[in-house]
Amino acid sequence: MAITYRRGNDVDLDQVIELYRSCTLATRRPLDDRTIAQQMLTHGNLVITAWDGELLVAISRSLTDFGYVCYLADLAVRDSHQRLGLGLDLIKRTRAELGPRAMIVLIAAPQAVDYYPKIGFTRHDSAWILKAGEPLAE
Repeated sequence: MAITYRRGNDVDLDQVIELYRSCTLATRRPLDDRTIAQQMLTHGNLVITAWDGELLVAISRSLTDFGYVCYLADLAVRDSHQRLGLGLDLIKRTRAELGPRAMIVLIAAPQAVDYYPKIGFTRHDSAWILKAGEPLAE
């Protein structure tokens, strides 16, 4: 299997949606709303994809300032291509695009909680989420 990698968010939305549906990430992303799904792809300013021929098999979608922090919003690997090192390769390639002092921050999917410490990530207990529609306390 010859995997090739590409940088950029000029990827067909249907291919991305199909990839997400081929792994566990689909249950936690609003793929039924094409407008939001397109915004997720369009506004990710560091997107790296992995391809097995013409088949999109993995994606890392990040939001970053390239100097201080990179939020790795999505790391999706097609179920059929897991355990081949594609996720690790995508993280390495993401990191290579960042400045030398930039850190990577992510929220792990429940199925991936044990994966990230194995590849060198450190747990951080002070992350907070304010979901859409939830009020801020005055």
